[in-house]
Amino acid sequence: MPGVTLIEQNQGPYYTLGAPERADITDAAPGTPLLLTGYVLDDQCNPVAGATLDFWQADGNGSYDNNGYVLRGIQTTDENGAYALTTVIPGQYPGRTEHVHVKVTAPGGPTYTTQLYFPESTANGGDRFYVPELDVTITSYDGSKMTAHFDMVLPV
Repeated sequence: MPGVTLIEQNQGPYYTLGAPERADITDAAPGTPLLLTGYVLDDQCNPVAGATLDFWQADGNGSYDNNGYVLRGIQTTDENGAYALTTVIPGQYPGRTEHVHVKVTAPGGPTYTTQLYFPESTANGGDRFYVPELDVTITSYDGSKMTAHFDMVLPV
């Protein structure tokens, strides 16, 4: 399984503690449907079962829900280290390209915070936090829905 060693990034000002456990975080938020799948792997690229993933993001208009848990959710990887997130493609907002935040914690391990990006976004070049190594791989996109993949390799 290929993967990208996670690069630690700022969690930003919009993180909210206590998101519910769920794999579908859309809550009818505006935006193009997105299915993001992948694996959490250790530094030897072995699957990490039971890793906790805490996702949060803006809606398709670039707005965060700061009063509740829309587009926020926690899930645990399965026995193969797999995860699947049902969400929407996040929108841009001033100074930021489209991105999905995630905190990843292996069982008994430290927590890593990073952001996942979308290749070829027009705003990537103007975002000071953008890191191309953290681009998801778009596996299908027909203009009405997207499927993307990203394998997260935990640092040593």
